[in-house]
Amino acid sequence: MSRTLQAPVTVAFDYTRSTGPVIGRFLTGLRDTTIVGGRLGDGRVAVPPPEYDPVTHKAVTEFVELPDTGTVTSWTWVSEPVAGQPFERPFAYALITIDGADTPWLHAVDVVSPDDIETGMRVRARWAEERTGSVNDLVFEADGGDQPGTPAPTGGEDVSRIVTPVSLDYHYAASPEESSFFRGLAEGRILGQRCPKCRKVYVPPRGACPTDGVPTAEEIELSHVGTVTTFCVVNVPFLGQKIKPPYVSAYVLLDGADIALQHLILDIPADEVRMGMRVKAVWKPRDEWGTSIENISHFAPTGEPDADFDSYKHHL
Repeated sequence: MSRTLQAPVTVAFDYTRSTGPVIGRFLTGLRDTTIVGGRLGDGRVAVPPPEYDPVTHKAVTEFVELPDTGTVTSWTWVSEPVAGQPFERPFAYALITIDGADTPWLHAVDVVSPDDIETGMRVRARWAEERTGSVNDLVFEADGGDQPGTPAPTGGEDVSRIVTPVSLDYHYAASPEESSFFRGLAEGRILGQRCPKCRKVYVPPRGACPTDGVPTAEEIELSHVGTVTTFCVVNVPFLGQKIKPPYVSAYVLLDGADIALQHLILDIPADEVRMGMRVKAVWKPRDEWGTSIENISHFAPTGEPDADFDSYKHHL
């Protein structure tokens, strides 16, 4: 049996959230080279300030501006940094109690080796020249010797919204059945598998019939022509969108299949796409093919009369 296909996959999006008055005040301070703490009901000062007092559960409303120096209370060494961390080389993460605060703040410390950091070490913030209102606007370093001047405050409106990139990297290993499907696409073929019991044809193949629970070993090459069963008109733009709205994403029931395949419908105005419309696969130029469903650029109308509803109603 041919080996299964594998590929790295990244799922990423930008998450936007409002900060609220407490976190917004803290991030605005960082943008303006000021560390802001919140005073709790028992008089302690917390950095970063919590939105609610952990003891009284009342909203935190009193803020305290603190110096950008502090003391390491504990630390750990990061020998192999990963994407998104403050440095691409080894560094330390430490719990730092800012002078005038009573709770520690987890942040990065720029040191060369584990021998250069210890509990009780004094540290000072090193501010970025360009700041946006983020914890990445500063890192800490040993407080000693000549220190560079603090950059001038940026100023501007208070930080009320932040955008946080979210990314998940993983390695996807296709099943033997999926691998066969993808290899077929690399050859310009659309492959499915038939259940030996109910005789339904699944595309992409699943390896087993979800109805009968038996292996679907018989491979079927399917037509490149099919019927639109259901569809959605995409009107809302989003980051990374490759097609200008409006456009249509639809389920296409290929001739000979018993499950619809999702893909784009183009070469027709979005408001003219309809259930029952007959469509055909439009392939990219062969030199752009890989082992992906994207080898098919989209589906386009064939010009045939619409399919009768009874011919596809059981596949909705």
